[in-house]
Amino acid sequence: MRLKTPLVALSSVGLLALAACGSGSSGTPTSNPPVKGGDTGNGQDATAKGPVTISGAQKGGIVTVLTLTGLSTTIDPSEIYYTDTSSIMSGLVTRSLTQYKYDPVKKQMILVPDLATNLGTPNDSFTKWTFPIRTGVKWEDGSPVTPKEIAWGMQRCMDAATFPTGPCQYYSNVYFKGGSTYKGPYTDPGQKFTSVKAVGNKIVIKMDKPFPDMPYWGTFPANGPIPLGKSASDPKTYKNHPMSTGPYMIKSFSPSKELVLTRNPNWDASTDPARTQYPDGYDFKMQQQSEKIDQILLADSGSGQSTLTYDNLLAPDFAKMQTTAPDRLTLGGTPCTYYWAPDNRQITSKKVREALSWAYPYKNNILAAGLIPGVTAIPASNLMPPGLPGRTPYNVTGRKGFQTDAAKARELLKSANALGFEIKFLFRTDDPISVKTKDSTVKALTQAGFKATPVPTTTADYVAARDNTTEDINVRSAGWCSDWPSGSTWLPTLFASTNPDTTKSFGSNYSAFSNKSVDSRMNAIQHLPLDQQAAAWNSLDKQIATKYFPLFTTYYTGIAQAHGSKINGDYDDTTLGMPTWKSIWVSP
Repeated sequence: MRLKTPLVALSSVGLLALAACGSGSSGTPTSNPPVKGGDTGNGQDATAKGPVTISGAQKGGIVTVLTLTGLSTTIDPSEIYYTDTSSIMSGLVTRSLTQYKYDPVKKQMILVPDLATNLGTPNDSFTKWTFPIRTGVKWEDGSPVTPKEIAWGMQRCMDAATFPTGPCQYYSNVYFKGGSTYKGPYTDPGQKFTSVKAVGNKIVIKMDKPFPDMPYWGTFPANGPIPLGKSASDPKTYKNHPMSTGPYMIKSFSPSKELVLTRNPNWDASTDPARTQYPDGYDFKMQQQSEKIDQILLADSGSGQSTLTYDNLLAPDFAKMQTTAPDRLTLGGTPCTYYWAPDNRQITSKKVREALSWAYPYKNNILAAGLIPGVTAIPASNLMPPGLPGRTPYNVTGRKGFQTDAAKARELLKSANALGFEIKFLFRTDDPISVKTKDSTVKALTQAGFKATPVPTTTADYVAARDNTTEDINVRSAGWCSDWPSGSTWLPTLFASTNPDTTKSFGSNYSAFSNKSVDSRMNAIQHLPLDQQAAAWNSLDKQIATKYFPLFTTYYTGIAQAHGSKINGDYDDTTLGMPTWKSIWVSP
């Protein structure tokens, strides 16, 4: 999941702008701690049980969470597919078949059961999964959660007409029988499905294709209960107040402004193998300026002591926090990669695409955005980020770190007889950071022998312009995060043939890469025994980069988040790059 997500494809420049909005500083600390890409939740404990207790933890206190742009997308479980909403809702409000739990010894997230009593049982071909459902789980109103409500939640997500950007459009409609034929519109839960059924106290799921990753897919909020009845779960209203099954419920919600959570009195800790309920509540405040957030956390006084942020600190404030209060910094990796995607329909020469990778001004753009090289922006090589099982580093161009080499780029262009090749890319005229990175990019591309043509748009129109398959641009900036620790959430999503000329959609394949042999290889890997898939995905990742070079990575993301001195248990959820909500408590 996760920036789109996946959890969703976001603009690299867009994320840079969000990370440093309003900051003109390009300073960096003199010494950055090494940041590991992160184990992204590939550990498992199928026997984990509740209740969870944390030694020394005390009840009480309100946790204030400040963020610049967070929670701007839906919180309807059927459509949650962004890192912030997925993390907050799954960590505190909603429950699903499975979930992640932070392991303080291994310092990574571990897959454990949630509504199910185990991690599911597959048939030999991984085309059928059975999940026994635990008893004793209740809604916030005290009524019991039933297997039928869980099945309905999983079915509801498949409504592509009502939830077009939800995660089911990437997974359920590909793997599950009947998913691709369910087009909506939104209906009552009486509609017949062959994909997901409640059979007694079990959920039985049938797929068209092998799906060995089903226990990881089970962690998504979409794979949890939704109240039965059209009026009870009408998407027009349910998106503003999903019913809670977790330790906290929604007291009030104003999209893009504030989310207030309070204790759910009907959550039973004995039924939950990962969550806790130590704080009295959470107050998420959005549209907070980055400079203001940083100053509150640096000062660490009054309510600031029980405040945290999941935004990254601005570079100069990170340096101050690193010097004065390093124990209040949360550092770590995330399973995300940002990249430039040349449109392979228009930039058909591999040498030209390679030249572009040497010409790109990696470090200058990162500094212009206020990110921290080596901490919040980490040199990238593989498409798949560190932490994925089976991943072995490769470097098909020989470029080191954030190296830019105009001479090398020009040499490649000459050999391709392509000096002066025009590169057309979007920038946002109303975003100062986007303008800065545009200027930096134009200068670098020109020095390398390209003709650089920035195409103006606005923040409001940017996504529509980027996703328009006929827009007069030939490079798109994008990012992707692991939905779970497997190459199956990377290569098929970003490289499966989409035929944008006929479908009028890239999907998530912004390079418009299309290759039947690669499609066949990806399909074959998904039919391999599970213990062979990790190495096979890594091998194919390298093969695609070596033979075709359809895109090039710009950086992996890391976090540099801060919290007040009374906040405890705030670690890096390496599956999302978010706080570990389930282990947080407040000192008196």
